[in-house]
Amino acid sequence: MTLGTEWRLGLFVDHLALEKGLSDRTVDAYLRDVERLVSWLEGSDVRPSRPDQVTPEDLREHIYDLKDRSYAASTIRRAQASLRAYFGFLVEEEGLATDPTRLLDTPRASRTLPEVLSVEAVTALLEDFPTDRFAYWRDRSILELLYATGMRVSELTGLEVTRVDLEEQLLLVLGKGSRERLLPFGGPARRTLECYLREERPRLDRGRGEGKVYLGRTGRPLSRMAVWQVVRDASKAAGLGEGVSPHTLRHSFATHLLEAGADLAAVQELLGHADISTTQIYTHLDRSHLRKVHRTAHPRA
Repeated sequence: MTLGTEWRLGLFVDHLALEKGLSDRTVDAYLRDVERLVSWLEGSDVRPSRPDQVTPEDLREHIYDLKDRSYAASTIRRAQASLRAYFGFLVEEEGLATDPTRLLDTPRASRTLPEVLSVEAVTALLEDFPTDRFAYWRDRSILELLYATGMRVSELTGLEVTRVDLEEQLLLVLGKGSRERLLPFGGPARRTLECYLREERPRLDRGRGEGKVYLGRTGRPLSRMAVWQVVRDASKAAGLGEGVSPHTLRHSFATHLLEAGADLAAVQELLGHADISTTQIYTHLDRSHLRKVHRTAHPRA
């Protein structure tokens, strides 16, 4: 099915595969569910031509239509999850003003905890990275920055050279909703980024980089797919399999900060979450850590 670019389905697929790390099968299922909605809308009396015209009433009628057509309950539940993921993506990444799925009658399924690497696994990912890469310092810098800052892939690929302060070890990134925020980074990330900017980026730059930090072989800004590939290659080299994604490093960044005692509001700011309830999913600390914190901090422990 070919749908207009205004529905942003290509970007939605990239988001699911690259940032969420979902399998090809799951991505295909989500895409089919959204395409089914769009096809139904176009064949109904509603006929919205853009996602911002879709209302909660439209979505409820679509779900009722699926029930009337005797779709399995599991298929309908997945369709609801797909539509929530789709419109959530449009709100967070594409600036959609309101999420029409917020008023769907059925409750959201409980959120699954994100996959998180241990500190030892992250260390292996960073330090076992093959040195015979086409652009070793670029790729190593990408890994270091993703873990050091918790930034999104879209923020990394959009990072501009003029917004990097190596001396102060700060980045100014443009996040969701065009909100800017400062992100600090540590010594390892600084060293690898400095080596890349000094030794490799001038070789890659052919005047087509649009001022972005990370460039590909053609001299154009690096794609999100290329960043995902860097993480996958590093994961395989470290013996961690192929399930690690850039979003895994973001999850690990947040979790490790909280386990070390960071304030939830500070982590919210670093992650660029508009609502602290989004950040609270990262409070899945293990029981031994919670007991340790309690023994250390409580006066009558």
